[in-house]
Amino acid sequence: MADQDNPTRRSVLKATGVAAVGVAVPTQVATASQSAEAEGTVQVSLKINGVTHTQAVEPRVTLLNLLREQLGLTGAKKGCDRGECGACTVLIDGERTKSCLTLAAMRDGAEITTVEGLARGDRLHPVQDAFIRHDAFQCGFCTSGQIMSAVACINEGHTKSDDEIKDWMSGNLCRCGCYPNIVAAVRDAAKDRR
Repeated sequence: MADQDNPTRRSVLKATGVAAVGVAVPTQVATASQSAEAEGTVQVSLKINGVTHTQAVEPRVTLLNLLREQLGLTGAKKGCDRGECGACTVLIDGERTKSCLTLAAMRDGAEITTVEGLARGDRLHPVQDAFIRHDAFQCGFCTSGQIMSAVACINEGHTKSDDEIKDWMSGNLCRCGCYPNIVAAVRDAAKDRR
């Protein structure tokens, strides 16, 4: 046992933990008395693929989790959950965004497009069609994120050369190595747009 003049690391941590709990409990009791905050949720209104959705979400919920788990839009994939693979790419107000790194509460009022919102009825989006024609996928896990990033790449005008396409698509990884086919699909779809 440490004497009081020479406290150990353990005794300091214990004392700090007890003090923190003593401060946190009254705050939680006060918060619980307020009905909106008692639930710990915020209202978020998003226009997703042309349809407005209003959802109660916890402030820490990512856009990816909202799309997949609450709205059943599973096109955006949960790959790395760190923004490294791009499988979760969606368009937010026309800009490509990794939805695993975006809190849903921060996007209140935004317009979101997922891969499910690209086709018009039975007519595929030109990028979707180009991915099929050029066999730009194998396992398909990254495909929705690749397609969403490709749509943005074309809309942004970054398709002047294969090197430019590669550079602007570099935030999306393909574990199967279909990069040449992906570049060909983006190049082809960009021609259709011109």
